[in-house]
Amino acid sequence: MRILFLAFLILAACEEKKVVEQKTNFGKEESIALNQQLLEEEEINIDLFLTHHASWKMIKTGTGLRYYIYENGNGKKPMPGMKVGVIMNVKLLDETVCYETPSDMIDEFIVDKSNVETGVQEAIKLMKVGDRAKLIIPAHLAHGITGDMNKIPPISTLIVDLKLYSAE
Repeated sequence: MRILFLAFLILAACEEKKVVEQKTNFGKEESIALNQQLLEEEEINIDLFLTHHASWKMIKTGTGLRYYIYENGNGKKPMPGMKVGVIMNVKLLDETVCYETPSDMIDEFIVDKSNVETGVQEAIKLMKVGDRAKLIIPAHLAHGITGDMNKIPPISTLIVDLKLYSAE
């Protein structure tokens, strides 16, 4: 009996193992469905955040950017290609500060021709010099699926307090 059992073990150990390849069927439809789910979850999180900030009179654009100009300036509106000077405070929805413009500096960039978040670029064109605004920038208008590889995690909604100082 022991010999039969031993022979069975030897045969079983020598038998070629078949690797079952599991196919993942992740095509265009699955990608669209996943993105839709992520957008819906992000919308819920933004709406929850705004219930705690009811005084923010947000306007939502067609791209999903929300903005609220809470201090009005009287300067000109920036146009694509203009150099603007801004002060920004960038936070996550949980209010974790990611970036702040130092108090003795002004950040400068060219409208629509720089690596500044798409949501900030869009908002700048809705403002006038001297305006201060609160922005809620969904992930797809911020740093997307990868984050910024530094302080902003993947798929993060950003809260930006923005002051437009100059446009030339």
